[in-house]
Amino acid sequence: MEDWNVVVTVREHVYKQALEFLQVFGAVAGTEYYNVLTLRVADPSSFAALLQDALTQHPVLEDVLARVVPVEHTFVFQSPAEFERKACEALGGWIGRLGGHSFHVRMHRRGFKDRLGSQAEEQFLDHWLIEQVQTTGSNALITFEDPDDIIAVETVGQRAGASIWDRHDRARYTFLGLD
Repeated sequence: MEDWNVVVTVREHVYKQALEFLQVFGAVAGTEYYNVLTLRVADPSSFAALLQDALTQHPVLEDVLARVVPVEHTFVFQSPAEFERKACEALGGWIGRLGGHSFHVRMHRRGFKDRLGSQAEEQFLDHWLIEQVQTTGSNALITFEDPDDIIAVETVGQRAGASIWDRHDRARYTFLGLD
């Protein structure tokens, strides 16, 4: 699926159950990556609440879904430089929100092995965001100890998606598994 807005990591031996369950929410597709599905939903924010309700009503589903990350912005890239440029564009809308906050970027990469390093890109985006926040006259702090916000960057092949999750969201949506 080329236009996903949710990335799902499935637990061992329950791939089929995950596929069937997720079809209720939107168009779901397998990927070339082990136990990774993509999903296209009408509204990622509403989907997060609906999925959490389903997990609350049917706790056994937690044994099926390892991580589920809805994303707000998606983009396609052909090179590491293009990834960085488009990631900065996608994350740029959150600069005002990050002022006075603690945060970090967490990237889960599937594909582009040896061309795009998750840790290096996390650090690049962390520092770029700090610089951008400072240009507004505010400050932000990169921390991994209970930050105000975590920015999730997910890649599947040459498509990426990004979303931002505050402390309240992370407590509410148990399926995110951002750290």
